[in-house]
Amino acid sequence: MSSTESRNNKSKGLDTKSTLEILKIINNEDMTIAKKVGEKIPDIEKLTDAIVDVFKKGGHLYYIGAGTSGRLGVLDASEAFPTFSVDKNMIKGIIAGGDKALRNPIENAEDDENLAKKDLEDHGFTKDDLLVGIASSGRTPYVIGALKYAKKLGAKTGSITCNIGSEISKFADYPIEIDTGSEVLTGSTRMKAGTATKMVLNMISTTSMVRIGKVYDNLMVDLRVSNEKLKNRALKMIEDICNIDKNHAEKLLDDADGRVKCAILMEKKSISKKEALELLEENEGFLRKGIQ
Repeated sequence: MSSTESRNNKSKGLDTKSTLEILKIINNEDMTIAKKVGEKIPDIEKLTDAIVDVFKKGGHLYYIGAGTSGRLGVLDASEAFPTFSVDKNMIKGIIAGGDKALRNPIENAEDDENLAKKDLEDHGFTKDDLLVGIASSGRTPYVIGALKYAKKLGAKTGSITCNIGSEISKFADYPIEIDTGSEVLTGSTRMKAGTATKMVLNMISTTSMVRIGKVYDNLMVDLRVSNEKLKNRALKMIEDICNIDKNHAEKLLDDADGRVKCAILMEKKSISKKEALELLEENEGFLRKGIQ
């Protein structure tokens, strides 16, 4: 039996506990997860570096999974576009059963290995891309089918699971196995396993974006200005980095057509928008290199 399916002795008699007791049990178990993830940083590093290499060569990152695992992959992929202004196809999330399964569980979809091949084909997956299969149990047929297909194409593969010695790891060039242990609610991997998976995905996508020039210092300088909150965030970054007031920052951002990095270079280097964009291209999008 996999560890995520075993019973947790610390939560036995859960139905007899008070609200406060239940909450404390869940919280105490959750506090073990960051340490467990930390133990796997060397493996996470290998996968992240492989993803960065694929990005630099013009390839894409695909996440694939079923149920909670699939939803978490779709979530992480969806956040990349507004956060880092990447092409919408640069990071894709695929869930067994399609987008309908995001809100309405299609539980039997995870049992079909062949469905994964069709889904990857429909989404344009190629040998130049990298596939990360996500399955808390480590044995979801849909994810195994996806990894088999990717390897057959000659694409790089990674996996994220919450059980040691998992089946999906056999088909991954860069496997990540986090021993999250038994859940407070037996088998409910949306809990600790889901938390661990989300943490790893955060680490992978954020670090890979830093490594390809989407971040300056600890600031999201490549964000897409699509609402008032993000506009204010963009202005604050320009004000702080260039040491100017808000009115000046607003004019720069407007002149740069909403491109934060371009606006900063225009001010820092006293150059035109065209020159700033050319400088960014020369430096592969890295703002720090452009400023120096």
